[in-house]
Amino acid sequence: MMENKKATLSRKLTFDDAVIEKIVGLVCRNVEGILSLDGGVISELAGRLSKKTDPTKGIDAEVGDTQVALDMDATIEYGSEAPKIFDEVCNRTQQAIKNYTGLDLVELNLNINDVLTKKEWQAKSERQKDELATAGANERVQ
Repeated sequence: MMENKKATLSRKLTFDDAVIEKIVGLVCRNVEGILSLDGGVISELAGRLSKKTDPTKGIDAEVGDTQVALDMDATIEYGSEAPKIFDEVCNRTQQAIKNYTGLDLVELNLNINDVLTKKEWQAKSERQKDELATAGANERVQ
């Protein structure tokens, strides 16, 4: 008589670092006081001028089997309270990662690398957008 043995299914759900970085980038776009992630206005503008924006800029994730660690860089708005921004980023990010992936956020480091008023940021953005457009036009002419 043959025994009826069921095969055990081996199961494992994994996430690329880029997936976690994208989730975090999309979550942080909605945090009041953050002007840009990565703090680089030029790279932020380059992303905005291209058809595809990269929400992973300024975010570095290390993803394990059950845990995530993050390092982030940001430019914040002058007058904003950095500790409040940091708390909101931590809370939203931790909740989003847990909800979307089931992973635990065990470390989040946020480096504020620039502080600008919205007016300064917009003016700088416009200047650099013009510079990028001019550089692009000059490359096409040559």
